Amino acid sequence: MPTRDPVEPGRPGGDPSDELIADELIGLDPDDPETKAFAEHLHRMHRSRPGFTVEGYLDGVSDFADSANRAQGGRRLGAFVLVLLLLLVAVYLIMDAAGFVFSTWFSSSPASQDSHVTNSFDTRVASGISVEA
Repeated sequence: MPTRDPVEPGRPGGDPSDELIADELIGLDPDDPETKAFAEHLHRMHRSRPGFTVEGYLDGVSDFADSANRAQGGRRLGAFVLVLLLLLVAVYLIMDAAGFVFSTWFSSSPASQDSHVTNSFDTRVASGISVEA
């Protein structure tokens, strides 16, 4: 089972995709920054994640944050706007839920005495309409 801990180069028991990535990098200078960036990209593409678990979702958030930090210009601004909108929606939902809870707790009269649930079969006696089964 692959681990999530970083593995030192040349250490046995490393990531099995290292051989696949090494095949992709044949003939390239290993000290070149573009080659290193390409190797990191290949590692991200071949990484296996747990699916449908909290760890998998957090890995996805971590990948989004890493890619947003690497982005420049319009993509970085787009990621910033997306995160800002998500936070605003979360704050709105939390405030709405808190307002509902506090208004329920601190209401002046119990809700069971003041409210009356109506449906289509509720009629007034004075209206002259009667519903009988």
